[in-house]
Amino acid sequence: MKCIYYLSPSLKSTQEISDDLHAIGVDDWYLHIVSKDESGLSNQRLHSSNYFETQDLLREGIIGGAIGLSVGVLSLLTTGLEPFGPNLPLIAYFGILLVLSGFGAWVGGMIGLARENKKLAGFHDDIEAGKYLILIYAKQHQEENIKRMMESRHKEVRLAAVDAHFLNPFSGLKVS
Repeated sequence: MKCIYYLSPSLKSTQEISDDLHAIGVDDWYLHIVSKDESGLSNQRLHSSNYFETQDLLREGIIGGAIGLSVGVLSLLTTGLEPFGPNLPLIAYFGILLVLSGFGAWVGGMIGLARENKKLAGFHDDIEAGKYLILIYAKQHQEENIKRMMESRHKEVRLAAVDAHFLNPFSGLKVS
């Protein structure tokens, strides 16, 4: 499944796009809109984006978990030195590994909540200027229909990017 990004200039245009996408079989579950006008989206019953799309929670959480895991593995490697005293069972070291990994993921997640999603950072100025970023999660058989419909019916919007793996927080965007 790919994520197709379109930039729309107005709420009216975004509403019309949503209606047209529904007409060709795209469900609300696969359509999210990033905007600073959340109340306008709510009033028009348009689906706004979620934290996984707008914040860097997943990416930073994975990075934090990896750092915590690395530190935990280092503590596990020091079992022969007995840094926590003699006769500490090996299971306690695995507990330390688990705690450090979890703590790293938690801290990373908190950092991610404070940061804008790296994939959306390139659209920050457009969103702040009042434009609407439409994220369409297209199944393979729908992709061409969506692009064709957008080109023929909505000349006011532009194809901004295509992401082959939106759920992968480390993949890059193919910006149009």
